Amino acid sequence: MTVTEPFFRLLPPATGSAADPPGTQRVFATGSTAGPWFPDGQHMGPPSALLVRALEACDPRPEMLLSRFTVEVLGRVPMGELTVSSRVERAGRTIELVSAEIAAEGRAVARAAGWRLAVTDTAAAATAPGPSMPGPEDGREIPTPEGWLPGYLDALEWRWLSGHLGESGPGRAWGRLRVPVVGGEEPTPWQRLAAVADSTNGAASRLDLNAWLFVNTDLTLHVHRAPRGEWIGLDADSVIGPEGLGTAFSVLHDGDGPVGRAAQALTVRPR
Repeated sequence: MTVTEPFFRLLPPATGSAADPPGTQRVFATGSTAGPWFPDGQHMGPPSALLVRALEACDPRPEMLLSRFTVEVLGRVPMGELTVSSRVERAGRTIELVSAEIAAEGRAVARAAGWRLAVTDTAAAATAPGPSMPGPEDGREIPTPEGWLPGYLDALEWRWLSGHLGESGPGRAWGRLRVPVVGGEEPTPWQRLAAVADSTNGAASRLDLNAWLFVNTDLTLHVHRAPRGEWIGLDADSVIGPEGLGTAFSVLHDGDGPVGRAAQALTVRPR
């Protein structure tokens, strides 16, 4: 399937008595955001990228960099009309906290928080980040598993180095957006990072999707430098515990090597 729609289209702001508060935008989530399991719900990759966009636009300062980003999933994020808002929670010269929220029909469905830290020259103290993955040119294109719904998975170009969606065990893959996060805008590297990193759970699945549900309730990204470029790599794995809990995690890469870490909490239960 060829996906050409952006994840989101900007909508005109509300006016009159229904006017949106400052810092709020209205967007329309297209079919490109659809998750592979539910026809009426988004994969959390696109909303995560949209929340990053909101944080980046919230009183930006060039001397500050986003270093940590966490999304809390409050419910299924529907397609269609949404509002996204952001604000500075804790201002500071060297450390500040910003937050963002996506709401559907007035109900919050996802919230994010990000720490922005001051840029300083630490090149002399920088440590080796670990080995790089082979590049996307070394990966394979693998068809989406039968029965998975079109949308988000088709809106990304995937190159698999090991494992693949629908195969149990750890996985290593590169992903690149085929569509903008918001129509008419070039996605930033951080938006690309968030859109791909939410696939950590899928890339590292340990269970049969036909027999088990293992859904992430959050996503946290830590970076040790600013991400760069279009391709984002996942070196992912997961652990399933004996009491309905699990974790998925990955080392995040870009074309220059490791850039950070991703982690997700999983709720696990039989179908």
